Amino acid sequence: MAGEKILIVDDEEHILELIKFNLENNGYKVICADNGVDALRMAKQEVPQLVLLDLMLPGMDGYDVCREIRRDSNIANIPVIMITAKCEELDKILGLELGSDDYITKPFSVRELLARVKAILRRTKVQYMDSSYSFGQVTIDFQKHEVSKAGEKVELTLKEFELLQILIKNKGRVMTRDFLLDKIWGYEYIGETRTVDVHIRHLRQKIEDDDKNPKYIETIRGIGYRFNYDGD
Repeated sequence: MAGEKILIVDDEEHILELIKFNLENNGYKVICADNGVDALRMAKQEVPQLVLLDLMLPGMDGYDVCREIRRDSNIANIPVIMITAKCEELDKILGLELGSDDYITKPFSVRELLARVKAILRRTKVQYMDSSYSFGQVTIDFQKHEVSKAGEKVELTLKEFELLQILIKNKGRVMTRDFLLDKIWGYEYIGETRTVDVHIRHLRQKIEDDDKNPKYIETIRGIGYRFNYDGD
């Protein structure tokens, strides 16, 4: 569905105008920045549904912008497509490790860019269809990153919140430890599955009525975890 707000960041005016023109023609709302500092400020103020981010920018490059977006809990979930003239594999890997969701190199076709934009926004819309969710005495506001239980605020770390969020958004499906590690902690933690177990234990202590006999976050022995709730 078009109408989503997209932030384009590129210091080449003709590229900026080309992308802006084609996105607006496809029904998207577009905001623009030509440097990294303004891009980060606009991402925080405008909270777009997607960022198209050039790597080679004055002041603050695209790598640093992406890194700062992922560090800010209010905008950390915004998908990022990196755009650059560089085509070396190392640059692509670094961008993905810093948290970009996709990567496209110049010169690119407008059709390819639009296809990537639509695909990512479609996935995001499915993943974050509702802004809030409740189970038992627990209520989660995904937009504000807030959790409460029986009306009292529950303090979750960012990783605990992300872990709970991904389990809920995949309700009823088994999430392997390796999958959770990759999605939440990234490449450096691959193989350290105990990290997931520790965070699950802390999460259960905060949201379950009896963390020793969990009702919502089920352990699938030898595989991972599954969120269960049939109340809605």
